[in-house]
Amino acid sequence: MNIAIVGYGKMGQEVEKIAKERKISVKLTLDINNNLNGMAITPQAMKDVDVCIDFSTPTAVVHNIVAAAECKTNIVVGTTGWYDKLKEVEKIVKDKKTGLVYSPNFSLGMNIFYQILSSTAHIFDQFDCYDIAIHEMHHKGKVDSPSGTALTLGQIILQNIKRKREFLHEASHKQIKPEQLHVTSTRFGSVVGSHRVLFDSDGDTIELIHTAKNRSGFALGALIAAEWLKDKKGIFTMKDVITSI
Repeated sequence: MNIAIVGYGKMGQEVEKIAKERKISVKLTLDINNNLNGMAITPQAMKDVDVCIDFSTPTAVVHNIVAAAECKTNIVVGTTGWYDKLKEVEKIVKDKKTGLVYSPNFSLGMNIFYQILSSTAHIFDQFDCYDIAIHEMHHKGKVDSPSGTALTLGQIILQNIKRKREFLHEASHKQIKPEQLHVTSTRFGSVVGSHRVLFDSDGDTIELIHTAKNRSGFALGALIAAEWLKDKKGIFTMKDVITSI
């Protein structure tokens, strides 16, 4: 399989490294210096590319998705912070009959963690003596906050626990309403990513924790998604990939 890497920062470089280990050919690497607003994603550049893998920036990613769709090239998107434009992107991908896999987190472990949390939340829905909160930590260079992964974890909580109905993303300077799910973030150092979901009662605290050791798990997941997407058309998430596997 041939890929193009769009966004050649730390994640893009890790994708390149793992791709070579999996005998996947990297035909092209693009970053903000040579791909302003997706202008370098052209039919000529994509001629031998099966799938693009995007780990760019929230401001660039939609341009890249649109450009890839125009080229009839499938794309895997690991960039977050653009989901407010998801409906627009879905229409373009469907109209151009291309394929898109997007996920706030391509880590295989995190996608298993999503399944664990869904089952756990369903149990805690029966016991209203437990309150719930989410806290995530990332390196100081991460541009979005809360992380897309934390928001996905929060959505799982809201979908499965009836007493929680809305997010509270910011620091609270007053009492939190019972129906609010507090999602907090810390940005410091070089932390790859840590997410914890806390269930607290008067008698005890239960925590579910996922800690990424390095970026290789994210890169591997994105490449597995690209292999899965190669000849498919439509809009998918990493859940579709994991479920089919």
